[in-house]
Amino acid sequence: MKRAIYPGSFDPVTFGHIDMIERSAKIVDELVVAILNNSAKNPLFSVEERVSMLKETAGHVPNVKITFFDGLLIDYARNIDATIIIRGLRAVTDFEYELQIAQTNRIVNSGIDTIFLTTSLEYAYLSSTIVKEVASYGGDISHFVPKQLIPQIYEKYIR
Repeated sequence: MKRAIYPGSFDPVTFGHIDMIERSAKIVDELVVAILNNSAKNPLFSVEERVSMLKETAGHVPNVKITFFDGLLIDYARNIDATIIIRGLRAVTDFEYELQIAQTNRIVNSGIDTIFLTTSLEYAYLSSTIVKEVASYGGDISHFVPKQLIPQIYEKYIR
C-alpha cells in the first residue's frame, strides 16, 4: 500500500489545500493529511479546530485520513509507515526551501521520498497568510476558502 503524507499548518484551510488533497489522493492508496502542532508558532486556530475544518472540507475524499503530529515530519512518516511526503509548490521560491527540506529528509531516512506537485494555476497566489491578512481587515475571503469556514475565520478577528 502506498501511504503518503501531505503535511502543513492549514491555518486556515484554503481552496489551494483542498485542491492539493484531492489531487494527491488520486496517486496514492492512502493520504494522511497531517497538521503540524508547532509550539514555536502562534496559529490562529487550534489543532482541534484545524482538524475539524479539514474533515468538513476534505472529508469527502474516501482515502484521506486527517490527523496531527508533533516533532519531525520524517519521524512521523516512519511511525505511520508512510513512504511519500507530498509538498505543494506555488513558485520557484517555494522550490528552493522545499528542496533543502526534502534532501535533509532523504539523508535522515532514505526510504521516504518527497513528491512535489505544482499548485493549480487558479490557486498559485493563495496562502493561509493572505487569507488571514484579508480577513483581519474585514475583506472578502470567499474566493480563498470554503463558505462554511468564513464565519469561523472572521470570528477570530472580532474579539
